[in-house]
Amino acid sequence: MKSILLVNLGTPAAPTARAVREYLAEFLSDPRVVPLPRWLWLPLLHGVVLPLRAGQSAHKYAQIWTSAGSPLAVHTARMAQRLAEQANLPVAYAMRYGEPAIASALARLENPVVVPLYPQYAESTTGSVIDVLPRSVSAVRGFHDHPAYIAALAASVRRHWAERGRGLMLVMSFHGLPQRTAGDYERECRTTAALLARALALRDAEWCVTFQSRFGYARWLEPYTERTLVELASAGLRRADVMCPGFVADCLETLEEIAIRAQAKFRDAGGESLELVPCLNDSPQWIAALAEISARASP
Repeated sequence: MKSILLVNLGTPAAPTARAVREYLAEFLSDPRVVPLPRWLWLPLLHGVVLPLRAGQSAHKYAQIWTSAGSPLAVHTARMAQRLAEQANLPVAYAMRYGEPAIASALARLENPVVVPLYPQYAESTTGSVIDVLPRSVSAVRGFHDHPAYIAALAASVRRHWAERGRGLMLVMSFHGLPQRTAGDYERECRTTAALLARALALRDAEWCVTFQSRFGYARWLEPYTERTLVELASAGLRRADVMCPGFVADCLETLEEIAIRAQAKFRDAGGESLELVPCLNDSPQWIAALAEISARASP
């Protein structure tokens, strides 16, 4: 192996309606993401969805944007830097949608192995990255049950509990998918969760699996995260801890959807504290795990 390319989903260049619209236009135009006939979907996308969602999403991004930029981009860049230092190899990063583009990153690397930063395989995520890779380039298809990944997740939870105390329930929230397109994705999510629960020595009543980020009107994987948190608070739970094992870097879906919106819903339903366990980001355990995962595929 001579080089590694880490690929994440993507992010707008700025928390503005124009930048978000450009990003969403690329993202939601991908047939892997929205598997509808192009003649039907594209007019809806550009005539209805983007005009409605761009401003709303820009407001959400503005709430989590940092002085260094998009949290997703910042964390992914740091992962690449730390991995290069540990593996003593050239490491770059790219985004499936937005910048830096996969093609331009590949052009700067020799004999790259591509690691899509999606632990659980889905056609709309890892499959979409593989779609745009040259056939000669090797890619890791997933790592949902890799021991080093599970150990890094467990370390993140333990670190958070040591710093912030521990709630009675650990909610493991994964990105949702429409049930008709989920394939083996749900099984892989539940396998990850079970392995993590075992690593943390949790009893069955101390953890659960949920799915977030529902979009549209189709039936998605259940139970839904926000609804579950409301039910827990309504049943008398005062504190819940939420972690998102399917996201390796904190982003809009963790920092805004969970830490801001879901927390508000939890409190409105009677809960007192909803704690977000940080994603793996550039933690030492995760960087060591990435080095092992990258070795799965050879150039």
